[in-house]
Amino acid sequence: MKKLLSILTASAVTFVALSGCATNELTKQDNTNYIGVDAAKNAALSNANVDASNAVFTEAKLDDKDGTAYYEVDFTANGTEYEYDIDAITGTVIEQKQKQTDNTEVGVLIDEAKAKEIALNHAGVTEADTSFIWVKPDVDDSQQVYEVEFYVAATNSEYDYEIHAQTGEIISFDYDAENYTPNTNNTNNNNTSGNSTTKTEQEIKKIALAKVPNATEKDIQVKLDEDDGKLKYEGKIIYEGMEYDFEIDAYSGAILEWEAESVFD
Repeated sequence: MKKLLSILTASAVTFVALSGCATNELTKQDNTNYIGVDAAKNAALSNANVDASNAVFTEAKLDDKDGTAYYEVDFTANGTEYEYDIDAITGTVIEQKQKQTDNTEVGVLIDEAKAKEIALNHAGVTEADTSFIWVKPDVDDSQQVYEVEFYVAATNSEYDYEIHAQTGEIISFDYDAENYTPNTNNTNNNNTSGNSTTKTEQEIKKIALAKVPNATEKDIQVKLDEDDGKLKYEGKIIYEGMEYDFEIDAYSGAILEWEAESVFD
């Protein structure tokens, strides 16, 4: 009986050892196309716009979800905890979350396509209207943001946006009518729009306030100015923590420049 038990035990050990070898070989074979932990870390850092010297990794391991192999990469940097799932083969970010070290959830980041959509919708144009459009992730005052720039040839205008990467909120934007040249149908040097009279201050206020819903006359200041022989109105609107600075052609009422930023910046 003891001899039989010894044989059975030895067989079991041999089976387990062989099984382990088979599993190791399978894992090794499966891993041949994987990017590796270091590459996964770099992919997460790049997406978060965090320098490796500022990051402390708490997790970096290969895992599986519904048959998809991915790297779970967690790290802390600049008072924020980052959690990433990185595709093990392509290095694509599958999921990402952030939270402050006080465990306040920040939420999943919007992607570049969403940031572009937000900016275009705000400007009231489509991507087909643009001659070029550029989107870049960045960090401003320890906040992750997207910078979005595009040019609309039909109006000869350039738009610059800064969009919060977690909330999709427009932090600031700038509109500039590049080399603005309205119609010239008479010889009045101060009139470049073809009109014989300038817009009134009240009309200019109405044009500017239309771009800031719910702002009223108590929130706006304007003044008439001259630049290179052209009359224009300069002004600003301060409303709900935002400051809007603008320049408007005095004759046509066209907005030459428009910039918005938080009063707390």
